[in-house]
Amino acid sequence: MARKLLPWLSTPLILVAFVVLWDVFVRVNDIDELVLPRPLTVWHSLVEVVQKPATWEHARITGTETVGGFLIALACGVAVGVVLGKVRWMERGLRPLIVASQVVPKVALVPLFVIWFGFGMTSKVIMSAMLAFFPIMLNVQLGVRSVEAGQRDVMRSLDASRWQTFKHLELKSTMPYAFAGMEVGIVFAIIGTIVGEYLGGNEGLGYLVVRTLNDLDAPALFAVIILLSALGLLLYFIVNGLKRFFIPWHESVYSQLDVNR
Repeated sequence: MARKLLPWLSTPLILVAFVVLWDVFVRVNDIDELVLPRPLTVWHSLVEVVQKPATWEHARITGTETVGGFLIALACGVAVGVVLGKVRWMERGLRPLIVASQVVPKVALVPLFVIWFGFGMTSKVIMSAMLAFFPIMLNVQLGVRSVEAGQRDVMRSLDASRWQTFKHLELKSTMPYAFAGMEVGIVFAIIGTIVGEYLGGNEGLGYLVVRTLNDLDAPALFAVIILLSALGLLLYFIVNGLKRFFIPWHESVYSQLDVNR
């Protein structure tokens, strides 16, 4: 029983230990609240921030921009990943262009997006989609290529139709890779949204970070950062939880391995 409860208790225990060490560090070194506030001060500020209706509106905007960018990246990443996974010559030709588009510092593109699309949600959605696209596309491409020629030969020997081969072999082989890319992509999506709001926004939690920073309100700044972390975790666990519906056979394998250990 204790062994089964340990994974569930480890995260709260680590979090409590971190908060205690944080408080002790601030007290011992007598650090000014403007530099590093105590955890209790941050908690009171978090309660105040959460009680404001404007905070939830900012959170809604950030969540909408993140989900919108992620869905665009998912659609484009799956389409491009499937094509590049099946057409080798196209992949070799487009690989330098795709890599070049990823090594460009995305922060440098924010002013251009603001000029082209304004300070509204569009520029943030595009930034979010750009960051989330590459891991999804790459993992889908790897998933398509994970299907070996011998497996296709087996399906043909069983007189499987093209649809049956796609449904029972190609789709099931690719989906675990796609979800792995989605888990990384949703994290990158919220990073892209926050960067866009931070540098060129007038609404959203990223903008709220800038406003609390300009007010030199360190406890409120930490509170907003906690809200951003909570939003990121929520979106990540939603994507992770979808695996139980779309690839339950894959999830059960890993659950069984964890139990055996």
